[in-house]
Amino acid sequence: MKLKTQIIWRLEALIYDIVSLFFSLLPFSFVSGLGAIIFKVIGPMTNKHKIVRTGLMIAFPEKSREEINNLASKQWDNIGRTFAEFPVSHKIKIINNKNISVNGLSKAIKNTPALFISGHFSNWEIILSLLIETKLPVQITYRKLNNPYIDARIRKQREKNGARFLIQKSGQTSARNLLKALKNKQSIAMLNDQKFNEGISVPFFGVNAMTAQGFVRLALKTNLPLLPVIVQRKKSKFTINFYEPIHLIKTKNKSLDVENGVIQINKFIEERIRENPDQWFWAHRRWPNFHYE
Repeated sequence: MKLKTQIIWRLEALIYDIVSLFFSLLPFSFVSGLGAIIFKVIGPMTNKHKIVRTGLMIAFPEKSREEINNLASKQWDNIGRTFAEFPVSHKIKIINNKNISVNGLSKAIKNTPALFISGHFSNWEIILSLLIETKLPVQITYRKLNNPYIDARIRKQREKNGARFLIQKSGQTSARNLLKALKNKQSIAMLNDQKFNEGISVPFFGVNAMTAQGFVRLALKTNLPLLPVIVQRKKSKFTINFYEPIHLIKTKNKSLDVENGVIQINKFIEERIRENPDQWFWAHRRWPNFHYE
């Protein structure tokens, strides 16, 4: 590991600690609004802005340049709020919170154990907090951050709040652990909307994109339901919606069954994005790299 990289990582971790401490002293709504103001100014100046606009144009080719720019600005508002809220999100109590509505939770619990599936909408950490609060035995899949020091801090933060199991998404060992958890009547939660190079190429807004297929394979193997859950925001207030299960069809063609299942997930994510396009995380290369050149 290069010394320069180590220094940068440690500086980033120090900044994270300072920001987290500062934000923890302020009201949540103020922190959220401050993040929105900062990112709406800084976001368009970064190289991520081109990625945001490109993704929006791929998903909404019918929209004018002015409409794309307006959506890009609104999504920076959302990203700013989400990033500012993140260091203090684990402190929020979800149930009986006047600023957070939850729809369909009791019905979802009746279907457990299950595979809870979501995406990077609004402040997705709110869903994690809710699942922990319900005391459901849930394992959370995730990918490690590039900065190991910030990754360790986030893991500690989540585990302190009750998330005891954090499993990396990729790899055979991870797949075996997840299957074991399901057989032990534990649920699993996963964000299934970002580019996954080890996945399969299926349409997303009509353009093929590499998408993780592990959740579909687990659902087909265990016959457990895929339960979608999405969080929406109005500034610093949230609504968590649990949807009807995604029903998978099993035939003698396993590969086709997996592909059809992944397509169903992508279609669900698409529909939620169309409802609130400014609340999805556009600042990543969801489609193949050549689209962003």
